Amino acid sequence: MDTSRLLRTSGTVIAAAGLLLSGCTSNGSGGVQAAASSSGGAAQAAPTAVPAALRPYYEQKLNWRDCGVPGFQCATMKAPLDYAHPESGQDVDIAVARRPATGPGKRLGSLVVNPGGPGGSGIGYLQAYAGIGYPAPVRAQYDMVSFDPRGVDRSSPVECLTGPQMDKFTQVDQTPDNAAERAELVTAFKQFADGCKARSQRVLPHVSTVEAARDMDMLRAALGDEKLTYVGASYGTLLGATYADLFPGRVGRLVLDGAMDPSRPALEMNRDQTGGFETALRSFAKDCAKQSDCPLGKGGPEAMAEQLQEFFRKVDAQPVPSGDPARPLGESLATTGVIAALYDESAWPQLREALTSAMNGDGSGLLGLADSYYEREPDGKYANLMFANAAVNCLDQPPAFAGPEAVDAALPSFEKASPVFGAGLAWASLNCAYWPVKATGEARALNAKGAPPIVVVGTVRDPATPYKWAQALAEQLDSGVLLTYDGDGHTAYGRGSSCIDTAINAYLLQGTPPKDGKKCT
Repeated sequence: MDTSRLLRTSGTVIAAAGLLLSGCTSNGSGGVQAAASSSGGAAQAAPTAVPAALRPYYEQKLNWRDCGVPGFQCATMKAPLDYAHPESGQDVDIAVARRPATGPGKRLGSLVVNPGGPGGSGIGYLQAYAGIGYPAPVRAQYDMVSFDPRGVDRSSPVECLTGPQMDKFTQVDQTPDNAAERAELVTAFKQFADGCKARSQRVLPHVSTVEAARDMDMLRAALGDEKLTYVGASYGTLLGATYADLFPGRVGRLVLDGAMDPSRPALEMNRDQTGGFETALRSFAKDCAKQSDCPLGKGGPEAMAEQLQEFFRKVDAQPVPSGDPARPLGESLATTGVIAALYDESAWPQLREALTSAMNGDGSGLLGLADSYYEREPDGKYANLMFANAAVNCLDQPPAFAGPEAVDAALPSFEKASPVFGAGLAWASLNCAYWPVKATGEARALNAKGAPPIVVVGTVRDPATPYKWAQALAEQLDSGVLLTYDGDGHTAYGRGSSCIDTAINAYLLQGTPPKDGKKCT
């Protein structure tokens, strides 16, 4: 449940399921203060001088210490809770990690990376993949750096539900068939929101993307870099584009991979993403039909999609055992498991196996994929991914729907976008309707006027960030350069295309952007 607008790299989605990290860089938009509301949710390009109230923050030094992970160092940075009142003395802690440049070669400064979400742990991503798996020449010349954005994991995290409460939340029927199921779904969203308010009231109004972008500029200053060099994936592209729009004069080399379109309102964004997962499902079906172990038959993508729909209907009516008596595999968990695997084509063999098992009465494989998506640990504890995800999304934009009646009106368009996932993702888009904090941001184009070339990467059959979003962002940015990967899966850098990797490496290492419109396979 609640799988829409979770935008993070595929590596972070499926790593917990025992798959190799894909190497994506997924399953989900100068040192100065910008004019904004008190929550920092709306902003404009900032002045060039650091306001006096922010100088102590910009002048702070990072005290690096051992992380407990070989080769990595960690530090904590302070940021004002409310950028409209930085003098209040109320702060949030921003956790930072780095792996120093390995050499040889000239050190180019820091390369900040973000895996998306919102809610994905940058530190976890850095330590698990980026700090050791990025191309060796990049790691040789850059200190690899990331941070957990405010509200995420180690950085004043948003908390909402206990583990057992989350277990129940993820099982609520997201395709209600009657008034009782509709009421249960609405109650679940309200309880989720109430839990966030009760446990995270202080930080909840201050976790917007704009505020995270401002924190990132403080991090740039604390790292000693005049300009920000950055690779953001999925939601990380919205964070990067927001930074560029706020601080165009501080932009160094920015790569926005698996791009979001910041001009799309929440309703359109969720519907677009629904269509993206339908596209990915059809790619999976075409590949599945070529395999001897395909559980969906050989009747073509439409017939195979109908087979999957029929399976979802069966587990909706009668969940199958999963190995956890408290969590049988019903429609909601089954759908989430399938969506998790669609982020990366390297997960397709595991999806075939999990579907085959589930259709034969063993739902453990799909449950494992769903657990990886939700970042549920074997002991029943959840990372705060889903809590931070909702908190940021619901603050960044007004809700997609005001209530169930609005979902009813939009259902036909969602089901047209995806006969398989449309209804579930439409109802999942209702989550922000009951949020305890009013949205402070809005959908708007980001231009970053005056910034140097910014590389925007789009994958043609990306499930989570449809290709048209990359086209739109590259067009909006005054200096946007579109790089296209004609392939499957979420994001492109480090996922097997030497053409993509060569183009991005040349940009990061030599500052030479690819030709606008360049296409790779």
